[in-house]
This record gives sequence, C-alpha cells and structure tokens, in this order.
Amino acid sequence: MSILEYNGGCVIAMAGKDCVAIASDHRLGVQLTTVAMDATRIFPMHDKLYLGLTGLMTDITTLDQLFRFRLEMYEMRENRKIKPKTFSNLVSSTLYGKRFGPYFSEPVIAGLDKDNKPFLCSMDLLGCIAEADDFAVAGTCAESLLGTCETFYRPNLEPEDLFETVSQSLLAALDRDCISGWGAVVHIITKDGVTTRELDGRMD
Repeated sequence: MSILEYNGGCVIAMAGKDCVAIASDHRLGVQLTTVAMDATRIFPMHDKLYLGLTGLMTDITTLDQLFRFRLEMYEMRENRKIKPKTFSNLVSSTLYGKRFGPYFSEPVIAGLDKDNKPFLCSMDLLGCIAEADDFAVAGTCAESLLGTCETFYRPNLEPEDLFETVSQSLLAALDRDCISGWGAVVHIITKDGVTTRELDGRMD
C-alpha cells in the first residue's frame, strides 16, 4: 500500500457557471481499519478559495497550518485577498521546496477569481500543477472519481445542479473504494457566499 493511501480519503472539485464545488469524504483510517469518521480534508483559505488535501493525515494537518501562516503573511503584506492562481503557485513552490523529503499530500484547489470565474487545479506531492476547466480529483478513489465525473459532468451548471452532480459523482465513486467513505461534505462557492452540506454515504 502506498503511503498516500495509508489514511484513505479523497477530494473532488468541479466547476459550474460562476460557481465551484469542492467535496471530500469523512473517513480516517489506518490502512483497512477505520479510526475516525469526522476527518477534515477541506480547508477554507478565504471566502472564495478552498484547499483540499489528500494523503497522510499528519502531513495534511501540517500543510494546513503552514498555508494559513503564509496566507496571513501575504494578506498583511499585500493588504488584499490572494487570488486562486497566485495561491496555487504558493502551494506548488512550498511542495517543490521539500522535494527531497516531500509532504505526502496531494492538494486540490478550488476558488473564484476576481471576475467570479471558476479556478480549479490539482497537484502531485512535488507541486506539479494541473489546471482543469471542468473537474479535479485526488485521493484513493481518483480513478473511480474520474469515471463518474466524466459521466455526470455538464458545462455551465447552476449551483443547485452542480451540488447534485458533484454529490452523485462522489457517492458513486466512494461505493467502489473500501478505504474512503463514511459520509461526505460538499462546499458550493458562489459570489454570494459558501453553502456547506453534509451527505450520508456508505457506512461499512
């Protein structure tokens, strides 16, 4: 088993019409043993930017604290909110700076730019950026997520339709992965704010 799969879990982000969704499951495990059912893998950076982290939970916690610190330093120095594109470069350079002893985490970034257009990207543990116009996935069931997203995704979805699409994509993929699941959380980011909803999923 890869160290990236040791704790299980996955993250999915999907773009809509002037909105974006990011979601993850709740399971925290030690290989095939479930330890907790309230793991947090999605972290708000500001009201239009969210960061999802998959991989080793200790590194996820470390990176969350590190990025919050760097974000606060940026906002104090620049006196403005960071753009999603700029934040993705900050995350990438941080990961690449530790390439000889990397953090075992693969980030997914979702947000709205200054024109309220969706921005999505995912990275590997060395910080290689892969921007996407439709959806981005990471985690133990990434292959299943790619299949379900390709099936359900449609361009220019309204927020409610986007919620339904990302929820069905995630729940269908979780049913095919034994080290992810135990419910999920979905965040819908629009220009008017963020809506967060909990999903019931497979509980075995």
